[in-house]
Amino acid sequence: MSQSTATVPPRRIAALALPALVVLAAEPLYVLVDTAVVGHLGRVPLAALAIGGTVMTLAAWLGTVLAYGITGRAARRFGSGDRAAAVAEGVQASWLALAVGVLVALGVQIGGAGLARTLAGDGGEVADAAGQWLRVAALGTPGLLLAAAGNGWLRGLQDTRRPLLFVLAPSLMSAVLCPLLVYPAGLGLVGSAVANAVAQTVSGALFAAALVRERVPLRPRPHLIRQQLVLSRDLLVRGLAFQASFLSATAVAARFGAAAVGAHQIALQLWFFTALVLDALAIAAQALVGAALGAGDGAGARALARRFALLGGACGIGFAVLIAAGSGVLPSWFSSDQQVREQAMLAWPWFAAMQPLAGVVFALDGVLIGAGDVRYLRNLTIVAALGGFLPAIWLAYGLDLGLGGIWAGLTLFVVIRLAALLLRLRSGDWAVTGAVR
Repeated sequence: MSQSTATVPPRRIAALALPALVVLAAEPLYVLVDTAVVGHLGRVPLAALAIGGTVMTLAAWLGTVLAYGITGRAARRFGSGDRAAAVAEGVQASWLALAVGVLVALGVQIGGAGLARTLAGDGGEVADAAGQWLRVAALGTPGLLLAAAGNGWLRGLQDTRRPLLFVLAPSLMSAVLCPLLVYPAGLGLVGSAVANAVAQTVSGALFAAALVRERVPLRPRPHLIRQQLVLSRDLLVRGLAFQASFLSATAVAARFGAAAVGAHQIALQLWFFTALVLDALAIAAQALVGAALGAGDGAGARALARRFALLGGACGIGFAVLIAAGSGVLPSWFSSDQQVREQAMLAWPWFAAMQPLAGVVFALDGVLIGAGDVRYLRNLTIVAALGGFLPAIWLAYGLDLGLGGIWAGLTLFVVIRLAALLLRLRSGDWAVTGAVR
């Protein structure tokens, strides 16, 4: 890098974080629109979307894992001055994304209905509708994962302009297409799945075209893909721990009834939205910290880590104020069912209170991912999930604590991670310099 990262101006952080914020917000914002459109079809379609959407979130998390791993690798190579090597990481990540996306799409066609029945707790109309939604929505998975890989290598090159265009345009198209397919076209719940799959496919195609325009060799290189898999295994395990936790939370909510799982869908998608918006700081942290360490500037990387932690906490406080102020309004945007809105209020205090803590957690996650300290993150997530989140939500089911118990468990999950991340930041053991960790 041309300057010490200790002197990176705020405008440079903003130039990376703000476009990343729009990219991160585009998908959950579309899901919120989707939830609002489907929510007015009735309680059963909303509950079915909650089940199906949670399964598709697994594919999105796989994409996030891939993107974050590639961002760190590409950023280190970019910081050391080897741009061609950084782009080569993107080529191989895209092959990997395409292969995984096709496998996921095929797997859902075969087993999606059974998975929906398992999560719904029975074979009723909610499970049937969720299975139908899943089979259509899963067709967009290859595009979804190609877009994730593209975001990863372009962020590593500190290019957030093209990802902004390649994600925002398809998402806006889908936000318009969804209500048209659901209502005037008469497709109902399936219309939302079609809009979802179309947007993801278009976005993936745009990122693939960006690689072609780089005029680099596009052939698969199995040895580099294996290196990416080996170095990303900790992030993959971490992502699976997250998904096991959230799938379990949805399964528990479903057992409290359709109104509870519908309310959980509203609160959870709003939480994902705020989490990904806060994660914009983590994207900037990955790019800047990775490049700093690649350039040998350990002191600058540590200074950046402290700055990002403070920024994350401040943003979280802002979200907490907005969420608390909107408690009487926001749930009604997504459902006209009085029982669903009443259930949402059980989760709301926990949802608001965890925001400042989550802001710091997401920022420090980005710091450690950019540094390549993913083994620590893997172990921390497993401990927090197995020792906090999962026992808490199943205890909520056993003691009939309802949706409030589930969201208390999610807050505990955030608190455990925050304490451990602050200890790691203080130790400084994560700040290892060099082009590749």
